[in-house]
Amino acid sequence: MTDATSAEPPRERSPMTTPAHTPQADGVAPPAQADPGKPSEPPSAFRRRWWLWIVGGIFILLALVGGVPWIVTAVRTVSTDDAYVNGHVTFVAPRVAGQVTRVLVDDNKRVRNGDLLVQLDKEPYQVQVNIAETAVAAAEADFVAAQAQVRGLEGLARSQRFALERAIEDLDNQVAELRSRVATLQSKKATLARARADYERDQRLVKSGAVSKQTLDAVTEAQSVAEAELDKAQQDVFQIRAGLGLPPKPATGDDLADVPADLEQTYSAIKEAQGRLQQTAAQLGVVTSFNTSPKQMIAEFYKRDPQGDIDRIYAQLLKDAPLVKQAEAKVAEAHANLDQAKLNLRYCDVVAEIDGVITRRTVNPGNHVVVGESMMAVRSLTEIWIDANFKETQLAKLRIGQPVDLEVDMYRSRQLFRGRISGFTMGTGSTLALLPAENATGNFVKVVQRLPVRIELLDYDPDRTPLFIGLSVTPYVHVNEKPTGPDAGKVLQPYRAEPVAVAPSTQ
Repeated sequence: MTDATSAEPPRERSPMTTPAHTPQADGVAPPAQADPGKPSEPPSAFRRRWWLWIVGGIFILLALVGGVPWIVTAVRTVSTDDAYVNGHVTFVAPRVAGQVTRVLVDDNKRVRNGDLLVQLDKEPYQVQVNIAETAVAAAEADFVAAQAQVRGLEGLARSQRFALERAIEDLDNQVAELRSRVATLQSKKATLARARADYERDQRLVKSGAVSKQTLDAVTEAQSVAEAELDKAQQDVFQIRAGLGLPPKPATGDDLADVPADLEQTYSAIKEAQGRLQQTAAQLGVVTSFNTSPKQMIAEFYKRDPQGDIDRIYAQLLKDAPLVKQAEAKVAEAHANLDQAKLNLRYCDVVAEIDGVITRRTVNPGNHVVVGESMMAVRSLTEIWIDANFKETQLAKLRIGQPVDLEVDMYRSRQLFRGRISGFTMGTGSTLALLPAENATGNFVKVVQRLPVRIELLDYDPDRTPLFIGLSVTPYVHVNEKPTGPDAGKVLQPYRAEPVAVAPSTQ
């Protein structure tokens, strides 16, 4: 049997594959021999494989660069895509009715507080101003006349006060005269008693011849004279008592010199003077009771001034007199009507009440407008905020004062706005809807509710990056950062503080 290997003829080597020297001779390992059963890989496929690895690595790197911050943001913040820009809208309406003569603005035009927007016809209101000015002049003239009339009443009151004091003095004089006449009457009574005693004594002595007939006649004459003087003195007393309004003879037999303690309140001359003074004083605004005695009335009059200065009393009465007060009221009313007329004239110029942009203009020259009719609206560019409707499951960590990053769809990532939570609405969106859901009917399906949260903007510049009402916003609330600003860390706003009145300075 022949060996197979010895029967196989030896393979010939190509001269090009035979090296000039063997690798073992140079000390280098021979290269790995390719598997003769496996086809060799083309170079293009090898390069394509490397490109796939490179692109895959780039995608992984980009995923890490974009995904890591997103994951960090998701962990550290609470966000929602149900948010939008909101702001104040001021509707422009006239305060007086009239015909529009000019419209100075149009939609989308920016205006400032106080800028003229619309003008109404001023001529009818100018006429009202002229009428009011005439009424003011007439009222001021009436005021001067009232002052003059009161000054006349003041002079009359002065004279009547003197007349009352004079009547009191006359009463005191008559009382004193009465007492003097009563004393004279008593003297005459004593004189008559002596004359009668002399007559009786001399009459007895005439019979014995001790006294002559002539002496008796003289004594008789003296008695008659004393009786006549006594009767005259008594009639004088009766006359004074009658003048004082008293009975000639007291009914109880009292002394003729006695007078009642309230005689001045019943004395006709004093009551007449007091009545005239009360009538004049009433026109000056001084009212006294008819039961007040004249002396009490005068004393109370002097009490109107601490020092009893009569001139200051009358000066104050001049200011407080009803006629003067009535004239002052008419002057004030005329001035108020004039101010109202001038105000209506100024209202013909309709101005902007806030800074903002004109929208929804509906008025044109020639239109007749009434009070309160909406002519246009002014949307504020500065008094704006973000209303973010967070899910009820996101509210647990939200607090007032927490910082918020705001991404507006209008600017995307080119502009990031800053803000802070300023408050929470006291009700979810479903309860504040025009037609809220009625869950008591039995058709209840639990839906995650959303609560509007207000976010105020910080360092907002409308001239550089304006925000328009209604723009979509994505807020990111940093719930792990410390709240700042007013009411930081609270959920409910505090009670509204009442304004404190500042006392005027006395310096």
